[in-house]
Amino acid sequence: MKAAQEDAYLEFVAARAKPLHRSAYALAAGDTHLAEDLVQETFSRVYVHWSRVARADNPAAYAQTVLVRTFLSLKRRRSTGERPTGNMPDSAESGPDAALRLTLLHALGQLPPRDRAVLLLRYWEGHSIEETGRMLRLSGSAVRSQGTRALARLRALLGDSLSDLVPQ
Repeated sequence: MKAAQEDAYLEFVAARAKPLHRSAYALAAGDTHLAEDLVQETFSRVYVHWSRVARADNPAAYAQTVLVRTFLSLKRRRSTGERPTGNMPDSAESGPDAALRLTLLHALGQLPPRDRAVLLLRYWEGHSIEETGRMLRLSGSAVRSQGTRALARLRALLGDSLSDLVPQ
């Protein structure tokens, strides 16, 4: 891209960043992270075609269209995602249970993905060995042995710190 075109693009980005972010925030239903991703993806797509976009009658409308199409494309191809629930807690948890949960989540984050999946399905969600095996495409014996090894790794990561968090 030539220096003049790049300067024009940077001016466009500076002028349109806030309006596009507001639109993306509304599309994403208040999900700030998704909104930022949408705006970034929009600007990258506009950058690729900037020579054509700059000659258009309304580059701002072009960017807005790209933003909406990017959002719709993302929603179409997302096979999993968050789902709203009708059961919201009255207040945030605090105390030893919250600290224990955070410690466990941190330790789980340090395990390999497959170990995390086995522990999550077996012990967090309470699925049987057979169900876990079907979900992960593993045999029952593989689920048992991987679960045993994952629990051993988790215990090694937690050490004695877990006993400090459990109420006596």
